[in-house]
Amino acid sequence: MEEKSNGSEIISRKLLRLGALAAIVAIALPVFFGYGHRHVFDPVELQELAKRGIEQGKGNSTLVISSVTELVKERYGDHIFDSPRWMFNNAGGAMGTMLVLHCSLSEYLIIFGTPLGTEGHTGRFMADDFFTMIVGEQWAALSKAPLREVYAPGDQHHLPRGVSKQYRCPGECWALEYARGSIVSMLPFGFADTFTSTLDFVSLLETIQVSAGGILRELLRGKV
Repeated sequence: MEEKSNGSEIISRKLLRLGALAAIVAIALPVFFGYGHRHVFDPVELQELAKRGIEQGKGNSTLVISSVTELVKERYGDHIFDSPRWMFNNAGGAMGTMLVLHCSLSEYLIIFGTPLGTEGHTGRFMADDFFTMIVGEQWAALSKAPLREVYAPGDQHHLPRGVSKQYRCPGECWALEYARGSIVSMLPFGFADTFTSTLDFVSLLETIQVSAGGILRELLRGKV
């Protein structure tokens, strides 16, 4: 009887471990691949808010950025950081500054841009990226395209999941950038330039701190 009891306990423990592993996989796969989540933000609505901010800013970059930020905060409330802060961002060979407005495992929303111009690789992600211009222009091109795409203030550049492009901002440019999907899959692209080029670990730590704080805050609300 004792041997049977021990055998049953071993089987039960194995089944429990398999069940726990299955639960972890069931949660982790949608997070990594970016499917099956409830999304807070609507790219169409974000474009409309950006257009309103452009109009309110009347050509002044500082006013446009603050107007767009305030409009987004009014619409999405507690999902937007109360006191977002600027930090450098180097990714894909491009450099700019970003203001993180929201970050969770399935979405992020930032103001990204530069007063100087920049150029680089968009990255290729398991996420959709919506880049709504609010100041200046963004140029972009696919590897097979002989002509450039031009996005002016109010235009929204949609980079579909799994697609990459070369892009350039020929001068001052600012955008409201929204990503939807597997934000986890985007992190290596966002961090790689620190280790291979800039060695700016201060900006890296700031990015990790803000991103982790946003993700934790949203998880505590039940949002992935």
